[in-house]
Amino acid sequence: MASNMDKQSILQKTAEYIQQEFSGDSSGHDWHHIARVRQNARRICAREGGDSFVVELSALLHDLDDWKFNDHEDDTPRKAEAWMQACGVEEEIARRVCRVIASVSYKGAGEKNQIESLEGCIVQDADRLDAIGAIGIGRAFAYGGYKNRPMYDPNSPPKLHATFEEYKSSKSATINHFYEKLLLLKERMNTAAAKELAEERHEFMLQFLEQFMKEWGNADELGNL
Repeated sequence: MASNMDKQSILQKTAEYIQQEFSGDSSGHDWHHIARVRQNARRICAREGGDSFVVELSALLHDLDDWKFNDHEDDTPRKAEAWMQACGVEEEIARRVCRVIASVSYKGAGEKNQIESLEGCIVQDADRLDAIGAIGIGRAFAYGGYKNRPMYDPNSPPKLHATFEEYKSSKSATINHFYEKLLLLKERMNTAAAKELAEERHEFMLQFLEQFMKEWGNADELGNL
């Protein structure tokens, strides 16, 4: 079993590796996102318990095999698995981390959450917290631009996707994403700590959407003159 010193060394190496891997990202999934998820996960873990090493390592590696940036046919976190093997992470720990990574992503309103462990709940909550609030708004539009999606299309209403395939293939406007995912996350947090942290961020998104629609409506009125 790895000592505390070994664990800190692995976390440091992993952080450096991930920072390099995501250095050029412009989709909202950059190193700063991952660092925030790690910090969120630490805060939640301090309150909820769990294996802090599994939590931090999972947080650092959670986007490495993300389906949005890889062409995997399944949820196997191949890159993360290979990295942990190269670092000498104990096999059982690596399996636990891989299970967290494979289940952390949101896959549509109709898809059942597959998280099984406390550590998975913590990392998923930490990731979801960074998807809402002011930073979540910024990240949503960054990803929309990255995917060449419009900000808003009044003629294309939001859709609560029943399956992962529907969610994965969606190309709808960024504003729809708030109704299809972001506004649903507050009620889907797993831990009490994350539920508390989500409240303010959720309210901020509601205020933003109200102001956005107000300004959009004024623009529509001018456009009809």
